Amino acid sequence: MKKPNLKKLENEMIAAARASGRVLMKYFGSGKFKVSEKDQAGLVTNADLESERACVRLLKKARPDFGFLTEEATTTLHKIDEVPGRWIIDPLDGTTNFVHGFPMFCVSLAAEWEGEIVVGVIYHPVLKDTYSAIRGKGAYLNGKKIKVSRTKQLRDSLLSTGFTYRKDEWLHAEMEAFERLSGIARAIRRPGSAALDLAYTARGVFDGFWERRLSPWDVAAGGLIVQEAGGKVTDFKGNPFKIDDKEILASNSALHEELRNTIDPELCKI
Repeated sequence: MKKPNLKKLENEMIAAARASGRVLMKYFGSGKFKVSEKDQAGLVTNADLESERACVRLLKKARPDFGFLTEEATTTLHKIDEVPGRWIIDPLDGTTNFVHGFPMFCVSLAAEWEGEIVVGVIYHPVLKDTYSAIRGKGAYLNGKKIKVSRTKQLRDSLLSTGFTYRKDEWLHAEMEAFERLSGIARAIRRPGSAALDLAYTARGVFDGFWERRLSPWDVAAGGLIVQEAGGKVTDFKGNPFKIDDKEILASNSALHEELRNTIDPELCKI
């Protein structure tokens, strides 16, 4: 399989993300969607499914030789180990927000080549904001280059986090970390879309973001966008970011070690 032209890939992904976004906006605020609950994995609606199908349809045309890893599994092309190229798709990140009319949700797409994320796109359809990055080429918002914040002290920071749906297993630990950081940082937000949390970290709105129990489609695009904006992305122990990790810490780099030491009770020095 021929290595893709990454700029062309980015353009195709942006077109697919915007097509998915149009589907979501058709349903958003209308109440005309069906809602069901996945086991310990949040909500799903027919808008998620239709958004994913719209995205898959365009990406299949762009690179029919790529495999797929998608949240809602609307395609049967799961050739994860058979081909060097793969699409990683979250057609609606922030479904609970979407269902309740809270406008923090997005489409998140990543392109993987030979095990490495090479392009990431996040589209926030309510604001029509397109975040994108090509590995080694920087990160962009609506075509303009973005950088992480310059905040150097945790006490001056605005942070973001999320809580797992597996409340019986992790909620206590998550609330402990939230409490510790709330006592140090300027403020913490919990918008409910990991992909947008990462996008807002990349553009310097949030100084850092952490969360447990995410899936590859939640973080694949956003992790690359943060890195290309000059940020740092690891697990809670400081190991290099991998999309199948069960935890993620993203920051502006300057705050990374202090954040890491505060989040994990075993590492906490505060």
